[in-house]
Amino acid sequence: MSSPALLVLYGSQTGTAQDTAQRIARQAQRRRMKVQVLPLDGYDVANLISEALVVFVCSTTGQGDPPDNMKIFWRFLFRKSLPAGSLGRLDCAVLGLGDSSYPKFNFVAKKLQKRLVQLGASALLPAGLADDQHDLGSDAVIDPWLTSFWEKVLAVYPSLSDVVPLREDEPLPPSYTFLFLDDVNEKTEDRLQSRPASSEPRPSPCRLVSNRRVTDESHFQEVRLIEFDISGSNIEFAAGDVVMMHPQNLPEDVEQFCQLLRLDPEAEFTLRASDNAAVPSRLPQPCSVRHLVETYLDIAAVPRRSFFELLYTFSSNELEREKLQEFSSAAGQDDLHGYCNRPRRTALEVLSDFPHTTAELKSDYLLDLFPEIQPRSFSIASSLQAHPNRLQILVAVVSYKTKLYKPRRGLCSSWLASLDPDQGEVFVPLWVKKGTLKFPKDPNTPVILVGPGTGVAPFRSALQERNAEGKHGNVLFFGCRSESKDFFFRSEWEEMMKAGHLTLLTAFSRDQEEKVYVQHRVKENAELLWDLIANKNACFYIAGNAKQMPGSVCDALKEVFQQEGGLSSEDAEQMLEVMEKTARFQSETWS
Repeated sequence: MSSPALLVLYGSQTGTAQDTAQRIARQAQRRRMKVQVLPLDGYDVANLISEALVVFVCSTTGQGDPPDNMKIFWRFLFRKSLPAGSLGRLDCAVLGLGDSSYPKFNFVAKKLQKRLVQLGASALLPAGLADDQHDLGSDAVIDPWLTSFWEKVLAVYPSLSDVVPLREDEPLPPSYTFLFLDDVNEKTEDRLQSRPASSEPRPSPCRLVSNRRVTDESHFQEVRLIEFDISGSNIEFAAGDVVMMHPQNLPEDVEQFCQLLRLDPEAEFTLRASDNAAVPSRLPQPCSVRHLVETYLDIAAVPRRSFFELLYTFSSNELEREKLQEFSSAAGQDDLHGYCNRPRRTALEVLSDFPHTTAELKSDYLLDLFPEIQPRSFSIASSLQAHPNRLQILVAVVSYKTKLYKPRRGLCSSWLASLDPDQGEVFVPLWVKKGTLKFPKDPNTPVILVGPGTGVAPFRSALQERNAEGKHGNVLFFGCRSESKDFFFRSEWEEMMKAGHLTLLTAFSRDQEEKVYVQHRVKENAELLWDLIANKNACFYIAGNAKQMPGSVCDALKEVFQQEGGLSSEDAEQMLEVMEKTARFQSETWS
């Protein structure tokens, strides 16, 4: 049997599955196999019936949903009309990336493997279920899974055993060639026209209207209410929707990067892609180095292991090479975690720590080495009924200390906080995505909203919308540290209460000796909640941080069912499950 071509298809929301897919492709290239890597929605799924060997790498998002770039594929694959044996030619393997702190851990990978087998494909090995919560991260599962995968491939395609693979330290050819424009006269900004691909969202540049801090100056956490003018854009949204944007690297980081790599930020280039890559549609052709580094290369992220694997192949400095080899190996993952993940060291800082290797880096490898900056999403915190032509978001600015000298900063929140409309007009390209939270159409259906901290953002949008539509059965549980420091939208809630359109129940965790959280308030208001849920068909919503809060609120709600409804713990559990299945219980949490 001749050497097979490998197809690696990925569904990725934050770039991790894409990175893993590219790692598998590099392993195939080292075995001198023909290989192609594509996002699932970038592949013509009708061709699947004629494929011989495919690896699927997919993450699970939200409440067990497929990532955005595999939704079209997902819908097609689960069509009832697909004949049972249609994938009879296919040998496949499924690798899932998940987080066991979420209830639907690796749901997409499990369901995908089951469906492929149902359609006649033969699974080379059980689905790999990587877990972000593992001490060594996803690699604890991925490494042994990949070893088994290649053993199975060799068993099915014995001709591969005769191939002498490329050594681990030999650089693979780059995916792109940078063609620098020498002619200074050619450099005109107006030619920087981007070419959005049809499947990608088309962002609308929206003017920043205001950007103000809404936590007290003495409060440790900076939270900002940011408002955009969306008039003249094609943006429409409803309560529960999210707004998306691509953040940018800070100017000082861009300068430092260009200095380290000896790149001229003003130099312009066009990209030529190799056979198994496509020129990113988000990059204009031609493009300046500054534009590439500022808007596209994720240099401020904590680099993944693949970054060190690639750096190792360029390095000729003995000390640096040894360290990079260790960080690339399975045995060195604990050390890599200690150096990189625990202190949250950025890719830019790593380059500074390996100056000899960095000096040897060729620009052709930049897009192989640095992932693309992923878009960030924020719950929309306003309603078009209350604020026509406006879109508001509530942003907690991420900043914390590790053992490193400089505080760690969130890329998007720091960039947004730095934008000042008083210093001149600022435009941010935005697009809107349907959210997972759906609010009842029936005006008589009450809603119970639990949104501590910035989790209150989608509920502010919902309450503004519901009040405009005359839906007045609204209960909001809001929690924060201190009534005087981070009580968001206080005056708005008070106005709604005065008008009789809102019942507000607050938990200020640090304003008294013992800590009081929203789950305590849920338990205290058992009678009200039971009446709303059991007698008035109310819907219950949770939004906020995915750590302990959602689980604690669910436990409190089950106690309400037991106490007021006289249910056993099993029946209370089942009642919550039924509410979830019928969308009367919904949650949107983020880590």
